[in-house]
Amino acid sequence: MAYSYTNSKGTTYYLHSKETTLKNGRVQRIYFFAKDVREEGALDAIPEGRMVAESKNGLPVLKKAA
Repeated sequence: MAYSYTNSKGTTYYLHSKETTLKNGRVQRIYFFAKDVREEGALDAIPEGRMVAESKNGLPVLKKAA
């Protein structure tokens, strides 16, 4: 079951991750929220050292925990 977050507006988002290649050739893992659970990349929990915050317009984002 994918990690879900319900924002202040009542919309539920699900946490995903994928590895992407940057222009310099380095591979980096990115985290993102989507309104639906996708087959690839759905995460069951928040990564260690991260926390969920909400932007001004209600979109959830991962931030480093303080």
